[in-house]
Amino acid sequence: MDLKFKKWTDEEFFKMREEVLQTWPTGKDVDLQEAVDYLKQIPDEKNFAKKLVKAKEMGVTMAQPRAGVALINEHIELLRYLQDEGGADFLPSTIDAYTRQNRYEECERGIKESQAAGRSLLNGFPAVNHGVKGCRQVLEAVNLPLQLRHGTPDSRLLAEIGHAGGYTSNEGGAISYNIPYAKSVSVEKSIIDWQYCDRLVGFYEENGVAINREPFGPLTGTLVPPSTAVAVAILEALLAAEQGVKNITVGYGQCGNLLQDVAAVRALEEQTEEYLKEYGYNDIDLTTVFHQWMGGFPEDESKAFGVISLGSAAAALAGATKVIVKTPHEAIGIPTKEANAAGIKATKMVLNLLEGQRYAEAEALRNEINVIKAEVKCMLDETLKLGKGDWAVGTVKAFETGVIDIPFGPSVYNAGKMLPARDNKGFIRYLEFGNIPFTKELKDFNHAALQERADFEGRAIEFQMTIDDIFAVSRGKLVGRPE
Repeated sequence: MDLKFKKWTDEEFFKMREEVLQTWPTGKDVDLQEAVDYLKQIPDEKNFAKKLVKAKEMGVTMAQPRAGVALINEHIELLRYLQDEGGADFLPSTIDAYTRQNRYEECERGIKESQAAGRSLLNGFPAVNHGVKGCRQVLEAVNLPLQLRHGTPDSRLLAEIGHAGGYTSNEGGAISYNIPYAKSVSVEKSIIDWQYCDRLVGFYEENGVAINREPFGPLTGTLVPPSTAVAVAILEALLAAEQGVKNITVGYGQCGNLLQDVAAVRALEEQTEEYLKEYGYNDIDLTTVFHQWMGGFPEDESKAFGVISLGSAAAALAGATKVIVKTPHEAIGIPTKEANAAGIKATKMVLNLLEGQRYAEAEALRNEINVIKAEVKCMLDETLKLGKGDWAVGTVKAFETGVIDIPFGPSVYNAGKMLPARDNKGFIRYLEFGNIPFTKELKDFNHAALQERADFEGRAIEFQMTIDDIFAVSRGKLVGRPE
């Protein structure tokens, strides 16, 4: 299929769908009309899209963990614990690494070995292998909405089975689940594969079922400048809206400076709304998600709770609709259910204390919002120009030319020429621009901010700043000062 931004016809979608459902035996159990009927009878409080809209109307920030294990009963036990003991507002099924790479035979072996071992030997829930029936078993055992969370460049069969199984949200997108996660998947292929996922959601919407789509905001989770994250979120929102998605949650990963984090979430929501309306998508329910710190964590649990609490405060003060929760075991490995619940409880405590409070309107806040939006506009203007008016084609060319460049992305389709670093106040700025098409004014602004830090630290603006910043939080500081 040729790449294009325009909404797929039914013929194009259903032709590809025949191939997708034959990828693995559980695909044959998906009956779209039966799935529509099933999803329609799910109560509103268990529909992800509807609960998000209600949270935004109420002006509250809701909390959601990450979690997933190999076997259905154990996965249900884990989710119930996070629901009942942790007090989560939404529940995830974090999908295992084999499923993310469409390696379902290895998933099958992992399930059998987990059964034999009496514990999960997969790092997530293999939803495709468990099929529609298994997914519905999970949904019917809990009282909260379910979301697929993964990291899959090709999520087509996972989306089919997950949605038919009662999952009313699917996280990810053509850029955010490719460039940070895969080495050799072309942007063109991942756009087409994710257009399929979005067209599937569009089909459900056309048949009266509300389903949420959530681009992955943190990207590589390592010193991602806010404007890069916002530009990607807008592109993925536009791609989703064109295929008929009506409920979109754009995301952002915590950077650490409170003012910049609040400004980034405000810019993200404002500018996504602006682009959606400019291109005629006037009926979108747009919400935001804030991801707590995605970089290195302190090993000490008490210090880890400090990082979690700062992220919770930033999410609340920014007015994010939802916050993705980390755990005090982040530096150690896969957390216990108890540690996961503890992270949720700490988060909810901060959210409750800050309910109704917002970061005060101030000139410095608005200035930072304006800088982020100006940087985003430079990238998106050039993307549309490269695509000659086609956002999908433009996105491919933007990565080919480095007009959009995600720091530390493993993909061979990412230029990798842009480098970030913190300024003296901990704001993430552009140290090396690569081919990002900023104006001279924006380049001078970024350079001046980093020069202030260089002068303070008595060193040149250099790559060592970036290295120092990567390890800083795990060592108890935001800015990586020279020792």
